[in-house]
Amino acid sequence: MSRFILGVILAVLTLAGSVLATPGDTVRTIPSPYRCPQGLAYDGNRLWCVDRRSDQIYAVNPTTGAVTDSIPTPGYLPRGLAFDGKLLWVADAEEARLYGINPASRIVEKTIPCPISEPTGLAWDGTHLWISGDGYDNIDLISVDDGTTILSIPSPSAHTNALSFDGTYLWVADRFGDRIFMVAPAKGDVVLSFPSPGPYPCGLAWDGKNLWAVDYQTDRIYQLTLDDGVPYARTKEKAETVDFLHQVRNFGPDTVKTLDVYLAIPENLANQELSGTAEFVPPVTDILTDKWGQKVAHFRFNDLGPDKFTDVRMTVSAKMYETRFFVFPNKVGKLEAIPKEIRDKYLVDDAKFDLGNSIIREAVLEAVGTETNPYWIARRIQQYCVDKLEYERVGGWNVAPMVLERGTGSCSEYTFVYIAMCRAAGLPARYAGAIVVRNDDASYDDVFHRWVEVFLPGYGWVPVDPSRGDSKWPADVAGSFGFVANNCLITTVGGGGSEYMEWGYNGNERWTSKGRCRVVVENIGEWTPLPK
Repeated sequence: MSRFILGVILAVLTLAGSVLATPGDTVRTIPSPYRCPQGLAYDGNRLWCVDRRSDQIYAVNPTTGAVTDSIPTPGYLPRGLAFDGKLLWVADAEEARLYGINPASRIVEKTIPCPISEPTGLAWDGTHLWISGDGYDNIDLISVDDGTTILSIPSPSAHTNALSFDGTYLWVADRFGDRIFMVAPAKGDVVLSFPSPGPYPCGLAWDGKNLWAVDYQTDRIYQLTLDDGVPYARTKEKAETVDFLHQVRNFGPDTVKTLDVYLAIPENLANQELSGTAEFVPPVTDILTDKWGQKVAHFRFNDLGPDKFTDVRMTVSAKMYETRFFVFPNKVGKLEAIPKEIRDKYLVDDAKFDLGNSIIREAVLEAVGTETNPYWIARRIQQYCVDKLEYERVGGWNVAPMVLERGTGSCSEYTFVYIAMCRAAGLPARYAGAIVVRNDDASYDDVFHRWVEVFLPGYGWVPVDPSRGDSKWPADVAGSFGFVANNCLITTVGGGGSEYMEWGYNGNERWTSKGRCRVVVENIGEWTPLPK
């Protein structure tokens, strides 16, 4: 995605923000039929909502919210609800049983034991039932013949309590995290997530086009939009000024003859809007552009004597946003659809990648296998990094094969591995580097952060942070795909070694010396929150 196209998208989103809806936005809402709603289902015409206080299953008109029918529940602690085309299935947490009720005759036609002790969610996939439980770490696919478990996938998070199935994906709600997840049922990968419409989502239903959610705390049923063509959403604005200092000190005893300092110049991106242009002290010698398109402020110094130092400062004010990209795998184009200029530029080898190394080739084969969808190639490589690497920042930026063989790495080393594997798999990848707000809004950063961007045809460049997605929960892994936090000001976007920034980001330097010189470099970004 070019920066011009990005600017157009930003303008369109600003102008159409009141018209376009992002996934999870409420289209409309109707009241729940009683005070303690639980599971939700759809029979082709009506919503059904089970209530644990009245012990009734209510038929609800999805347009008006009117209750058109009700059926007594077979047990006294009903939770999950699903419709299989003929029977309404109710999970009862007290009896630990699943009941299949014919809504026309009100007769329980089938009863099977529940394979988990406290069932909370049910979903029908056309052949079998999916079931989740409170505090249960998996979601199980079970037979309606006898409750036998056919397949078990990891829950997105620790407290999943509502399920639905749309024909391709499972939809899962987390009552404590107040989020709804779209889950690929083959392995349990979370594809995307969004906030639930209320603070206690307890039931989900799919009507063939829209997702419905019922909330226990608000006693409302919500119709949610899923895909209105919006590429990303920005929330949680943070307005800050950063003063980035690059200092070079010569402890001597001899002289640094020439010193060139380079500072990466940030631009407006999906996650950030600059308030004016960057300011520099001292004045720049010139503005350069490297082979990756990164603009760089260049400063030249001569004859830096012993015990002398230089201070180069960049001051930038910006609004930063928590930015979530919405990528639907079925809308991602094929690898062949990626523009040739992108492939030519971001599939090349470089010193840190070593694409021909057998360690990289074998890792790609193990991670990707025969997968051809660019989205799933990126996700499989992300999961491989989660499984094979542990975060450790010990200094130095080793090459990707060495990092994989060692099994530990910093954010930059995770980035090198991820880019190397993506490029070896035919998926263009590059990196982004940023200055980070560290916890308090008034703080400083001397560590910084780097992550990856992959090019997905139909979407453009999408962020992936392989070092921050290292978790056992699929929701946390997915949370670092297509996401940038509001504490990151991106200064640098590059595809590899740069003629000015080399392998660094934010700032870089080069010098020549005559005699003996001990040169020490310090980089630090100091943050000041802007008044609201």
